[in-house]
Amino acid sequence: MTYIYDGVELEERTCPHCNEALSPWIAPPESGWGIIVVCNNNECPHFAGSDKEIINKRDDSNLGCRYAENPDNKYSSFNLLAWCK
Repeated sequence: MTYIYDGVELEERTCPHCNEALSPWIAPPESGWGIIVVCNNNECPHFAGSDKEIINKRDDSNLGCRYAENPDNKYSSFNLLAWCK
C-alpha cells in the first residue's frame, strides 16, 4: 500500500528488526535527504543498546542508531543517529 505524506507518495514499510511500521520524517534541508522513514520503536533490537555499539564515541555521548530507509534511493536502509537516554 502507499500513502501521501507532505505531498510525497510513500510505501507502507515495516522495520525488519521489530516489525513496527516505519514513520515518515522530514529531514533537515542541509542533510540532502527529503522525506525518510524511520523506526521510532524504543524497544527495537536495532535501537536498544545501540548507544554502546558506536565506535570512537565520547563516553558521555548519548547517541545511538535507529533503523531508517530513504525512499528517494529505492528504500535503501541506513543507520540514523538518534539521541538515546
